Amino acid sequence: MLTSLLDGQADDCVLADGARIGIVGGGPAGSFFAYFVSRMAASTGLGLRVDLFEPRHFTHAGPAGCNHCGGVVSESLVQLLAAEGIVLPAGVVQRGIDTYVLHMDVGEVSIEAASLQKRIAAVYRGNGPREPPGAEVCGFDRFMIDLAASMGARIHRQAVSGIRWREGRPEIVTVDGKCSTYELVAVAVGVNSRSLESLARAAVPYAPPATMKTFICEFHLGREAVEQHLGSSMHVFLLDLPRLEFAALIPKGEFATLCMLGQDIDEALVAQFLSAPQVAGCFPGSVVPPPACHCFPRINVRAAVQPYADRIVWLGDSSACKLYKDGIGSAYKTAKSAATTAVFHGVAASDFDRRFRRECDTLRRDNSIARLIFAATKLIQKAKPLRHGVLRMVQREQGRPAQRRHMSNMLWDVFTGSAPYGDILLRSCHPEFPAQFAWNLAAGNATAALRAVHRRWHP
Repeated sequence: MLTSLLDGQADDCVLADGARIGIVGGGPAGSFFAYFVSRMAASTGLGLRVDLFEPRHFTHAGPAGCNHCGGVVSESLVQLLAAEGIVLPAGVVQRGIDTYVLHMDVGEVSIEAASLQKRIAAVYRGNGPREPPGAEVCGFDRFMIDLAASMGARIHRQAVSGIRWREGRPEIVTVDGKCSTYELVAVAVGVNSRSLESLARAAVPYAPPATMKTFICEFHLGREAVEQHLGSSMHVFLLDLPRLEFAALIPKGEFATLCMLGQDIDEALVAQFLSAPQVAGCFPGSVVPPPACHCFPRINVRAAVQPYADRIVWLGDSSACKLYKDGIGSAYKTAKSAATTAVFHGVAASDFDRRFRRECDTLRRDNSIARLIFAATKLIQKAKPLRHGVLRMVQREQGRPAQRRHMSNMLWDVFTGSAPYGDILLRSCHPEFPAQFAWNLAAGNATAALRAVHRRWHP
């Protein structure tokens, strides 16, 4: 079966009818893989048994149902998923985000999405915060694992303790000591899983990704307060605070999620950030309430080394991921690429090297460009004259046609992850951009200087 599609691969590394596939981890990457490998196999008449191991039910509020992510999905990904037959229901998408507000010490400005495809959607991570968000709410992870089950994947609510090999086949070992042998194992446990290090020993060439610590918390404000103070906007903060790279406040139903990225984030940096007037002003009475829950999860900041070997492949966070943004989109891309390779080509390391590796390399190359872009945003954070220039340019762009909002569109894509970083860098080379920025830089700082003189003489 499928011999015309297998590039002459040896039979022992081809998925035959009745082959068994094991998936470790039921987050977005694992569930996407289960969905795609089941659907693709069914389209060719190939019968597979797909076992997905995930101890969490994603029905518990707080840490037991949390997936340690910001919970943002781009509109372009929503449309891609719909084309794949994955339609996100209203209970999953909590808020459509069509603007974001950029907060700086020199002022703030609201930036609109350049197009419908550039909008983003806020979803609950896992089943949301510690306080139950309501029976009508379904977290993205729960929706996806239920979808994988509807495609025929068997969900095993067991934790995996390790992977070992038996006669050239990977064998999944659960914490209760039971073992199952598979023709292919997909590992999608994420960088915050305690089992990633032990699972990494299953294939010698693989080395886990480099990570960075972040801070995520949920504030229970109530729907009325969220609507009044945050609306349908993601609030982004460019503040000159040591070690802070990026921070955003995202409305979700009755809650708001705060995400902070930086170097060695700790309680002191979080407290310093929350005490900033630009942050407090986003809350009722300009008072930041105690969070409903919080955590310091890690994110992938550098791709894993060779995330595949014969009969084993790593997906999502444990493989390659877009820097700082769009973790769900990266899970989708790596999972679909791995499933396509396995079903239509084979499960040997050489098969993944020829096809799955392309997706990982694309993410790696784009992340190299991202580091340059985030170095530029860090410079803006540190240099007040640059902040004056950015603020003035963005304010004046809002009345222009979408295609001429150069600074606004680039900032939107940097902060929302709605476009590849390479595209953002290319747009910075538009002939109008440097001239407009130079003019706004001069005019913005001249205006700021005049205001300072006026305040001095007319306190």
